[in-house]
Amino acid sequence: MKPTSVRLREARIGRGWSQPRLIRELRQAAARRGHQLPSDSSVKRRIASWENGHSVPDDFYGPLICDAYSVDAGGLGLEHSQSKNAAVLDVAYPVSPDDAIQTVGQLWRADLSQYDPLLTSEPSEPAWSEASLRWLVGPEPGTPRPRNNGVRVGAGDVAAVKTTADFFARLDDQFGGDHARHSVIQYLNNDVAPLLRGQYTEQVGRALFSTVAEATLLAGWMSYDACRHGLAQRYFLQALRLAQDANDRRLAGSILSAMSHQATFLGRCTQAATLARAALMGISLVATPTLRGQFHAMEARALARAGDVVGCEAALNAAAKAMGCRNSVDEPEWISYFDDIELAAEAAHCFRDVNSARQAVAHAENAMSGNHVRSDFFATMVLADAHLCAGEVEEACRVALDALDLGEQLKSARCVTYLAEFRRNLGTRSPNTAARDLAEEARDHRLWMAAEPCGQRSASG
Repeated sequence: MKPTSVRLREARIGRGWSQPRLIRELRQAAARRGHQLPSDSSVKRRIASWENGHSVPDDFYGPLICDAYSVDAGGLGLEHSQSKNAAVLDVAYPVSPDDAIQTVGQLWRADLSQYDPLLTSEPSEPAWSEASLRWLVGPEPGTPRPRNNGVRVGAGDVAAVKTTADFFARLDDQFGGDHARHSVIQYLNNDVAPLLRGQYTEQVGRALFSTVAEATLLAGWMSYDACRHGLAQRYFLQALRLAQDANDRRLAGSILSAMSHQATFLGRCTQAATLARAALMGISLVATPTLRGQFHAMEARALARAGDVVGCEAALNAAAKAMGCRNSVDEPEWISYFDDIELAAEAAHCFRDVNSARQAVAHAENAMSGNHVRSDFFATMVLADAHLCAGEVEEACRVALDALDLGEQLKSARCVTYLAEFRRNLGTRSPNTAARDLAEEARDHRLWMAAEPCGQRSASG
């Protein structure tokens, strides 16, 4: 039987393909699966390694090769080459609590090992729809199978996870998702995974699942802030299943809201609006005013990005009405950050996106809390965008410089996209002194350098 390396080389040469032709075919196959490949030179090195027998295609590249050549894995000698990371590339809502425990553990391990196909994966639109529908129509909590081994887990263990996750959330807020993301995943993998696989009562298990869902939601937010979008989506999906099995419907709704936020950022506006509405519907019996306000605001953000001015304003009005009824008695602790200042920031984004510059300015000026560095950076950049849209270039540049000073400590790819969009829009204006002065003063700022025009995705976070 011919070695895999020989079969791979013969499959290419037999079709008369050069290595660049194979690279193009692999890119097309990856695009059909919602993935993206690294640089041509990187893929070419992989092809040479496969064809020279130094390695075999892993579970990411193996299916792409089969697609490119229109043959099955056996025909290329790849049937036994699947790696231990195969399951993490699937984007599916877990079917059971045990499935969620296994899958989220695999995700943490693959993330820590910097498994490139996972880190560079793209989100799946069908996965958003499947998850929201599966949760809406079957929200009953499940129970993991009883275990006779593993650590014994008590309420104190759950409290420790909660306290640790809260600490990491503060770091994320102050320094951005890329600052401590690796440390969060390391903690989840090393300290939390054994608890999920341990022994606990049903009551402790529900509390554990809720707390781990919160921590996994944080991992999703941090991955999203780092623009690891396929990875972030997978964390959100696992968090949703854990929240379902914790019977924590409010947290589950908040996770759908996070998915909506990401979908809007990526320009998937229809999906984003649907996710926000699913969150509202799914917690209708246990909703609080703040949760309703936040979910309506997410719907408004999606509609604004889609250009639906009437729908956006209706959703913003509903959000303001809900927030006017809030109290602190029955609100979950983790939604306490969402207040009038946060709502003003969401409204500023909305009015910026529908080109209502004056309203965007008014709301953005009320959106600076002084307590949340990254949120204040976003609001300040929206204010700069709004001034630029209003033709006030000098003021826009002054505000953008304020944002750079504010965000000097942030490690956030989303922050870079805001700056990149501002720089592109500023570049469409006639050359002027304010823009030149900004470029001169900002040239040594880390975020400004990272936002060098290079075709980044527009900011909407």
